[in-house]
Amino acid sequence: MGHLSTATFYIAYFVIPLASLLFLSGYRIFLHSLRDYPGPTLAKITNAYAGWLAIRKKQHLASYHDFQRFGSPVVRHGPAQLVFNTPKAFHDIYMNPRTTKGQAYRASQLAAKYPSILNAIDKDQHRRKRKFIGLALTERSLRSFESTMSMQVDIFLRQLLRSSEQREIVNLSPRCQRLGLDIIGLLSFGYHFNTQTEESHRFLQEVIDSMSWRINVYMAFPFIKPLESVFMLCGAPKLLKFHRLVTDMIKKRMSEGKDARHDLYSVLADHVGKNQEGLYKGELWPEAILFIMAGGSTTAAALSAAFFYLAHNPKVYDKLATEIRSTFKSGRDIHSGEDLRSCKYLRACIDETLRMSPAATVISWRHIDPKDASGEPWIVDGHVIPPGTQVGVPFYSLFHNEEYFPDSFTWKPERWLDPPGNQSEEESAARAAMHNAFHPFQAGDRSCLGKPMAYLEASLTLARTLWYFDFETAPGVPGLVGAGTEGKTDGRGRPNEFQLYDIFVAEHDGPNLVFKPRAGVCKDLE
Repeated sequence: MGHLSTATFYIAYFVIPLASLLFLSGYRIFLHSLRDYPGPTLAKITNAYAGWLAIRKKQHLASYHDFQRFGSPVVRHGPAQLVFNTPKAFHDIYMNPRTTKGQAYRASQLAAKYPSILNAIDKDQHRRKRKFIGLALTERSLRSFESTMSMQVDIFLRQLLRSSEQREIVNLSPRCQRLGLDIIGLLSFGYHFNTQTEESHRFLQEVIDSMSWRINVYMAFPFIKPLESVFMLCGAPKLLKFHRLVTDMIKKRMSEGKDARHDLYSVLADHVGKNQEGLYKGELWPEAILFIMAGGSTTAAALSAAFFYLAHNPKVYDKLATEIRSTFKSGRDIHSGEDLRSCKYLRACIDETLRMSPAATVISWRHIDPKDASGEPWIVDGHVIPPGTQVGVPFYSLFHNEEYFPDSFTWKPERWLDPPGNQSEEESAARAAMHNAFHPFQAGDRSCLGKPMAYLEASLTLARTLWYFDFETAPGVPGLVGAGTEGKTDGRGRPNEFQLYDIFVAEHDGPNLVFKPRAGVCKDLE
């Protein structure tokens, strides 16, 4: 009986699970409806492939590598996931009224009943949220908020002035992140984080990065979402501090009149009710978390990258500095309006930065809406997508596709300027294809509502910095921070590329720069 029990134990706990695993692996590799698509073998078998990449913060690099390795514009990224690398696929996926966000987004929801505008899968629910949240981010709303944004940019500049007087090396990543946090706190709930000038709330960025990383891992490998409580214990003190801060922020704003100021709450108040079902269960909480996590981080990544590329490209730096300093008579004249819009090279530098180093490193998964009753096949760039398949386009890969962006790893703002003279049909077609491939803020009904704010914040910050200061890369080893390391073969071997780390919204460090005030122009900052 003892021998029989031992044999039964091994069969039950080893043989059967192993046989099941082998059968499942064989099915997914040789019999699955996606079997003919190229991709890493492990990706065909399990989502653990994507999960491991997310843990290592390199999904964007791996996707780019897979497209190069397999020489195909479509690659299998998971057992039931395909990634594409063409503008046609982008259009067929994200600008298709029949699609909705993939099930992967459920892993990012704080509560299934109250998703945020980012992770709402139901299209009707998303449409309702987008309608009223969009009221806080219209061009008109931003004009009324610009003076507040401008004051925060001035604080950013005064901090640079103080550092320059003390001959400090400045790491732009934390500086830009603090600027973004202070702006988004005021825009969303009129709350002063004051991270640019005080230490007390600077823990926010660490918590945001940690939460973003976990969400990214859960989306890539939902199987480990049940372990969330274990992961949260690792950062429990700061996470609890974060929750208390957000709670205080919301309660403080709710205690004021709805029209005390024009911010996110002023347009949400009539839609979420007064009681908030204990606050945490209501719709206000997930939107507050989203605004804090994503609202400032995306622009901070773009600004940090822009400073990196300007410091590493002296000719571009000189051309942009000349444009800014010849357009405006003083730093106080730099605000939204015709003069700022006339700075075409500034916009080209921002767009080229968004192309080279897109802040959205996550893959935005889509599938056919379960409510779709058309019965028509879903075709993406000529490929019929089997039911149950999630598809997406990695921005980093598409924006470095040589077919649409020649010299794709060269930061070249001139590619966005209108060329002089007449163009041939071939040149016009290539230019149209380039623009068709560039959607850094998404497109369609899920496009980013914060696009106008991001461009305004980036434009004001870069233009004013170049008005008041000259800057360059810090000498020696500190100046290497943020750059790739020559000789590396893991996608991080390009010294002239600002390095991003995939945690849903890009994590980054550097560049380290040295600032020098321009003679006679910084008095109005003092």
